[in-house]
Amino acid sequence: MNRPSASRSRSRAALNRSSSFAPSLRRRPTSQSLPPDPEDDPAATQEATATHAIVEEIAKIKRYEDFTTIDWVQDAAREQLRRKARRKQRDSYSVRLGGRGTRGWRRRLYETYDACQAWIVVTLVGAAIGLIAASLNIITEWLADIKLGHCETAFYLNENFCCWGAESGCPEWKRWSGFGPVNYVLYVLFAALFSLTAATLVKSFAPYAAGSGISEIKCIIAGFVMKGFLGAWTLLIKSIGLPLAIASGLSVGKEGPSVHYAVCTGNVISRFFDKYRRNAAKTREILSASAAAGVAVAFGSPIGGVLFSLEEMSNYFPLKTLWRSYFCALVATAVLAAMNPFRTGQLVMFQVKYDRTWHFFEILFYLIIGAFGGLYGAFVMKWNLRVQVFRKKYLGNWQITEAVVLAVLTAIICYPNMFLRIDMTESMEILFQECEGDHDYDELCESDNRWRMMLSLGIATVLRTLLVIISFGCKVPAGIFVPSMAIGASFGRMVGIFVQFLHESFPDSAFFSACQPDVPCITPGTYAFLGAGAALSGIMHITVSTVVIMFEITGALTYILPTMVVVGVTKAVSERFGHGGIADRMIYLNGYPFLDNKEEHTFGVPVSQVMASHVVSLPATGLELRALERITNENQYQGYPIVEDVQSKTLVGYIGRTELRYAIDRAKKDQMAPGHARCTFITPNTSGTRTPPSAVPSASFDTMSATSGQLQVDLSKFIDPTPLSVHPRLPLETVMELFKKMGPRVILIEYRGRLTGLVTVKDCLKYQFKVEAHENPQVARSLDERQEKLWAVLTTAAGWIDGVFGKFRSRVGGGHGVRLSSPIMARHREADGDGLRNSNDDAEVELEDRGRGSVR
Repeated sequence: MNRPSASRSRSRAALNRSSSFAPSLRRRPTSQSLPPDPEDDPAATQEATATHAIVEEIAKIKRYEDFTTIDWVQDAAREQLRRKARRKQRDSYSVRLGGRGTRGWRRRLYETYDACQAWIVVTLVGAAIGLIAASLNIITEWLADIKLGHCETAFYLNENFCCWGAESGCPEWKRWSGFGPVNYVLYVLFAALFSLTAATLVKSFAPYAAGSGISEIKCIIAGFVMKGFLGAWTLLIKSIGLPLAIASGLSVGKEGPSVHYAVCTGNVISRFFDKYRRNAAKTREILSASAAAGVAVAFGSPIGGVLFSLEEMSNYFPLKTLWRSYFCALVATAVLAAMNPFRTGQLVMFQVKYDRTWHFFEILFYLIIGAFGGLYGAFVMKWNLRVQVFRKKYLGNWQITEAVVLAVLTAIICYPNMFLRIDMTESMEILFQECEGDHDYDELCESDNRWRMMLSLGIATVLRTLLVIISFGCKVPAGIFVPSMAIGASFGRMVGIFVQFLHESFPDSAFFSACQPDVPCITPGTYAFLGAGAALSGIMHITVSTVVIMFEITGALTYILPTMVVVGVTKAVSERFGHGGIADRMIYLNGYPFLDNKEEHTFGVPVSQVMASHVVSLPATGLELRALERITNENQYQGYPIVEDVQSKTLVGYIGRTELRYAIDRAKKDQMAPGHARCTFITPNTSGTRTPPSAVPSASFDTMSATSGQLQVDLSKFIDPTPLSVHPRLPLETVMELFKKMGPRVILIEYRGRLTGLVTVKDCLKYQFKVEAHENPQVARSLDERQEKLWAVLTTAAGWIDGVFGKFRSRVGGGHGVRLSSPIMARHREADGDGLRNSNDDAEVELEDRGRGSVR
């Protein structure tokens, strides 16, 4: 609910509970009795059918407002009403057939289709995700290779397919030029072109296609509404821009965006089915299953995808969702395997097989790799979030320019290094391989080049880490899974080569006594594999799914224990630097209203200190229709408590904004009630209220045509007579648990039947943010000072470059023609800029922007 949170601080000792006080959660009792059995009371059946028709009509027009939260309690109640109405309709149909219970074949067919609809949807979604993943794999490989050369026999083939079956050398694949500097320049130009195209598409058509999307999807699955984030345009631009962004050479990956386009696919397909178009809870099941399929096709790991959706994406994951996620991931992986995009039978390029075992003395080095994964995750998260803050503050209007500059800078830096020049998935494939056989990339396995390779891998690790910090978050489709795995693989391979050197230097040492003679003892590729798993776990803070994903990539049961050891050490080290992975930190930075189940809070305050005490409530009787309309037009609150009267504030119920607007619009459209008509939210025979029954007959929408001359409109059908309410002394931690477990949009605060306030997720998070800000008051100021200094340096450098281009232009063009102006210098002269920064940035988040002072 969008309203300023009015928190009250009570320093009185009266907040301490008495020994006899026991706060509890209440669904307020209502005096309305349960309706009788429809078989005994046909009038009740007719009334229930009319109520269901109203609910269905509201559901047709109901669109949760952008950047608001879904009330899962009300959504579940509406679904129960739909089921009840369908059951009554089925029973009445059987009665019309003579009470024999026989049904026509059309109805039986429809009921079968309705029961199987969920499995039809997940099958279609899984097949579509598999097709998209296979297509993107093929396109990405071709775009990545076209920067280095082309195939003479068929221009549309990448290097692997062009050289398919070649024994030695590949005359069909040609570099762009025989002169090295020309290839260097073309490599940089292709990188700039691809990044420019991807950033322009995102800016012009689908701003939500930028980034990874995992943090936003977590919020959406939890109930946060972001219109367009899972739409068809986002799916299209994400699918087109992702290969371009990866081929540009930016230190970004496709595995995170794979989850985004997979969930977009599930959302788009499910909208064709009425059951999912109206029910947010059922749509959530499809989104969770789609996320599992996205990870499954990204890593070739169906079980790992299901566990990732369970461990990272969904805060509500019942057994039914588990089965559907498993089936969706199975279908998507099967379609990907049938497409066989690499023509090798592998689902991903870096899929390998290990046939050797490991030795217990290697655990010491596995611990080092695990510690590296935890330190890498903490380092990258800390500095990347600071870069994100700087990007929001200074570079929001220059998204295209930033992406192109980053791509050019990355290409210039990466081209000289053999491991940075090629695509990251290809580099992981090389680093994972064993040295025996024909898998030798640029003499990687040659003992004479050992120190040169270790130096090159060390440089690649450092440079890739720095590039990931500044690249992740730019406005192109970008993930962080594969870059992190590539960094871990480089470090792990470097450690493996060093261990191999130690073994060859001291073969008779007692430390290596477990090694058998004349048999390779150390496999550096396994160290690269474990390093990739450690870096993935360190950046995302996931454990079980990482182990399963790495196992399914290799298929080696032997290395499950080393993987578990490495991931366990990574988790332990990561937790020392803070809870939550990069997706959780991004949620906090952007200020989305998301309560993480992994976090535990100890505030020690009652909910009365956090609640909004100044609440706009509606009296149960006596309010004119025009006054009710004026109240809804003056604010954008998502609902209103109903009280008996303004003085007593005795809580009667709660009505949502959509239901209230529907009632008002219908009354005005049909012209059944004048503006001075009195509205009542309780039935005249409601007991327990001090308001006496009115002698004027009320008019509901079913009978309003016959009583249009009366001055009272009955709106009691549209309210929730049992809203969720708690005592003001209930601890804030308990209220946050209610939001996590039950998912209501709002919880009313009630003391002895009297409304005292209400609280939302936004209020809880605002208080949490305020507490954390007070704990570190100096962090924001020092961070702002450093950002100002960095901006001054960039401004000076941009001015110098602008001057150099100006002199060159004046010499070449004689002072005429196009002026080359730095966007950084022009930032103070142009209000809008050339980038698409959403003009309503304040409306993009449910909370205030946490960019300032939120990164420690």
